[in-house]
Amino acid sequence: MPKLPPAKVVRAVEGVRAGLVKLTRLLAPPPFALLELSQGSMVTQALYVAAELKVADELKDGPLTAAQLAQRVGADPESLHRLLRLLATYSVFEERADGSFKLKPMGQALRCDTPQSMRATVLLMGHPTHWEEWAHLVDAVRTGEASLPKLRGMGAFEFIDANPEYGEIFTAGMGAMSETETLPLLAAYDFRRFRTIVDYGAGRGGLLAAALQQAKDARGVLFDARIDTNGAADYLREQGVADRCTLEKGGLFDPAPAGGDAYLLKHIVHDWPEEQVIEILRNVRKVIDPGGRILLMEFVTPDDKPNKPHPAKLVDLWLMLLVGGKERSEKQYAEVLAAAGFRLEKITETAAPISVIEARPV
Repeated sequence: MPKLPPAKVVRAVEGVRAGLVKLTRLLAPPPFALLELSQGSMVTQALYVAAELKVADELKDGPLTAAQLAQRVGADPESLHRLLRLLATYSVFEERADGSFKLKPMGQALRCDTPQSMRATVLLMGHPTHWEEWAHLVDAVRTGEASLPKLRGMGAFEFIDANPEYGEIFTAGMGAMSETETLPLLAAYDFRRFRTIVDYGAGRGGLLAAALQQAKDARGVLFDARIDTNGAADYLREQGVADRCTLEKGGLFDPAPAGGDAYLLKHIVHDWPEEQVIEILRNVRKVIDPGGRILLMEFVTPDDKPNKPHPAKLVDLWLMLLVGGKERSEKQYAEVLAAAGFRLEKITETAAPISVIEARPV
């Protein structure tokens, strides 16, 4: 496993970066700083086009001119040059003196074949369906209710199931983001003390497989409603842990698999308002070993530092828009856990924005 910097070092670096961004905005006249901020969606769309055309993949072997690239990706040479010229100012590409373009480190992350590629996430962020949903954020803010069910006539998860083409893009984009959190979680938290690890709402089991690779003597239970279609069995075989895993089909509000001494819920409870969160947690409380632990892997909003940047604050709006969920503070997690029969023990930060919220049954 690659060595990651300690969470404290990462937080310090993030603080420096945030300070530099704040200074840059303070040095610009306020109207122009606000104008630049408001144009972020246009940059997102430019990235989307570069990802859709697979420009980064064509540049992996070396610099090419816009004309050469246009022939390979099926684009107008002048228009493609103008697109790459903009993205070069954001250090995604570099425009060279001879007029050719080369990949910068951020551009490498747009390739299809690199570890922790962000191409799938960029394709989600720039997708017309995603944009249409964000156009209704004002409705969610006005009413306090998720606007997507009103827009689509069904819930977010039902819409994804009913629209498999977009569902594939959504799942791939979210999966790419999720995969960036796996190594930081394993570096920050030791799973080797557990005997039976239950991944609750596990998807295809990326986190469970990684935890079992660390905890060589543990067994795993993958619990998910889509195990028949999400490729979980094949994925666990590929990761070499299938012989230690049991697959059980079930949803978040179904009875949980019994007998685990560790229950993992990664980005699960943030999708739901308090009443449903408590119901999910109580399902685990009924079956967890007396000395077991429930481990929520979530963003924790830094409410004690109100102006501190954190990805949770943006994702929180996305949850409000889509499903009526929310990101929570340490105090809010302690409250919902207590209501379900758990006591918050500790919160472990990782080198990624995600934390491990550990609680025990009482």
